[in-house]
Amino acid sequence: MKIHIKNGHLVDPANGVDAKQDLYIAAGKIVGVGNAPADFTATKTLDASGLVVAPGLVDLSARLREPGYEHKATLESEMQAAVQGGITSLVCPPDTDPVLDEPGLVEMLKHRARLLNQAHVYPLGALTMKLHGEALTEMAELTDAGCIGFSQADQPILDTTVLLRALQYAKTFDYTVWLRPQDPHLGRNGVAHSGPVASRLGLSGVPVMSETIPLYTIFELMRVTGARVHLCRMSSAAGLELVRAAKKEGLPVTCDVGAHHVHLTEIDVGFFDANARLTPPLRGQRDRDAIRAALLDGTIDAICSDHTPVDDDEKLLPFGEASPGATGLELLLSLALKWGEECAEPKQAVSRAIAMVTADAARIIGAPAGQLAVGAIADICVFDPAARWTVAAPVLASQGKHTPFLGYELAGQVKATVVAGHIAFQR
Repeated sequence: MKIHIKNGHLVDPANGVDAKQDLYIAAGKIVGVGNAPADFTATKTLDASGLVVAPGLVDLSARLREPGYEHKATLESEMQAAVQGGITSLVCPPDTDPVLDEPGLVEMLKHRARLLNQAHVYPLGALTMKLHGEALTEMAELTDAGCIGFSQADQPILDTTVLLRALQYAKTFDYTVWLRPQDPHLGRNGVAHSGPVASRLGLSGVPVMSETIPLYTIFELMRVTGARVHLCRMSSAAGLELVRAAKKEGLPVTCDVGAHHVHLTEIDVGFFDANARLTPPLRGQRDRDAIRAALLDGTIDAICSDHTPVDDDEKLLPFGEASPGATGLELLLSLALKWGEECAEPKQAVSRAIAMVTADAARIIGAPAGQLAVGAIADICVFDPAARWTVAAPVLASQGKHTPFLGYELAGQVKATVVAGHIAFQR
């Protein structure tokens, strides 16, 4: 199919483009920007007048719940939610059931995703067998099967020697290890940020030092091994100061933040709203402000949806008993734009926000995504930056309907999503 996207405002941070230009697509790739190539005749034309044409979004954390948790979500529902949210590439953590610790499981997941012909799926392989933190997985075989890195998801490694061996092995083959800094003992069974709000509500707390102490260990192991590490879901001002220092030192570290933590604080727990039960927990306003500043100065490399669909049976419970997690695929674009509008220079607001969920995220996973240059894969998000929509369960394609943003009115509505040259979604 040959597609002509006309009259749109092209925003491509990877190539420094922020201007009104047409886009031409053929054979799944971009064949023209601004001017049509010779002998180009479109079979489909999309009029993007008044709309922004951007690279397809790249989400660094989206739990698709398959295999093993189909009662919470299915691959079909979550992939539909992804393209409805303008996401064309997503990273899948390994904490499925069974865990993604064998090549056959990874190949099956990628095969199922290809059959749906929607967003590209980039699985993370388990760092240790069954995520038990003991025996290392066969990383080379998992990489051959399609894994782009290795992670423990939310399961800690209790034995530091195991983590050392994992980083040594990863460095040997130039793999990236994805770690969420969390102490397995501090804040064990905690459900909210340690502070006055949790104390008043009588909720068990998770202190900031449960994030900072593991960071000291990770950075020391990185100095010894030289391994490349991506830190997942940073949540605290103190933790970000350590990351900032590590980057200044020259350590090969990147990090991301969940979209919820860019906007919300512990106050949003409100009267025990289980939709605000997240991992890591929503922290104080100082931490939230530090996250926003770290996005501007480059300490944080990307924003992700941290999409974790949870069903009613596990969410409609008292706060302390509810399962952590929230849906986020369809909110990622709007929440990124909201950050750009509130924090970046007005002329750069949209482009800075788009960079955080496209080119910057693609750079972390080394994927051929996040840009609109001639010859690039035609993964495109067309959206109306001025259109406002209300977050409500009926409008979410995800099987998970729980999010702390229910009832919020957000700007930025996806009008069309193109994946590898075919229109995967059109409103």
